[in-house]
Amino acid sequence: MNRQAQGVVMLLLGGAILKASLTDMYLRYVKAGLQPFLIGAGLLLVLAAIMTIWYDVRHGTTVDTECADGHDHADDDHADEHAGHSGGGHGHREPRIGWLLIAPVLGLLLVAPPALGSYAAGQAGTALSSQRTSDFPPLPEGDPVRLSVLDYATRAIFDNGTSLGERTVQLTGFVSLDPDGKPLLTRMILSCCAADARPIKVGLTGSAPEGAAPDTWLEVTGTYSTQTLADPVNGEDIPFLNVATWRPVAAPKEQYE
Repeated sequence: MNRQAQGVVMLLLGGAILKASLTDMYLRYVKAGLQPFLIGAGLLLVLAAIMTIWYDVRHGTTVDTECADGHDHADDDHADEHAGHSGGGHGHREPRIGWLLIAPVLGLLLVAPPALGSYAAGQAGTALSSQRTSDFPPLPEGDPVRLSVLDYATRAIFDNGTSLGERTVQLTGFVSLDPDGKPLLTRMILSCCAADARPIKVGLTGSAPEGAAPDTWLEVTGTYSTQTLADPVNGEDIPFLNVATWRPVAAPKEQYE
């Protein structure tokens, strides 16, 4: 890979980062607050790529065809002589493994992997133990009260539903399945990016949806239930919601909590 090829790869990578960060695509991989940093990184890569290509076009590749003794080895005869001087033909070729940098570019431009869903949630235990808190503010006014899956789950487990009372709440999440094939309402939470994503799971009882396919997004309305389930992955408690109504909805723009 010569210097111009390196510049083109860098340009494609920077362009792919800009494309993702200037649309909703970046929300599949990182938290919303990181968008300015992604845009800055993409702009720096594009600028560095343009400078690299411009420098190589203007100054040529004479640096690569000269050795330490100052002689030009651009033609074949001199190149062979230079190979002899350098101990068996060791030149200035960059490792071909550098072309692997194109892989993430193609992934962002052509494949665009989706946000983590039911499969990832099934491989990890519920993350409630890391969200423990003992201070829950009163629920806002309105009925039903729209809560995040994380807010409902922490109130249900660590407050034993005291702050929920008999209020009707509304949650939105995607369907994952427990070992018995019963639906769980799930959202993934992030600390930084999709690499550290962990699921928050809520069991559904009462008029729970039957036969809902994994990764189907639902809007569920119901009340607090004292029922719990031990997560088969890490043994943590999964709270339940007593479902009154539910309906399928489109996946939200920001799928992580």
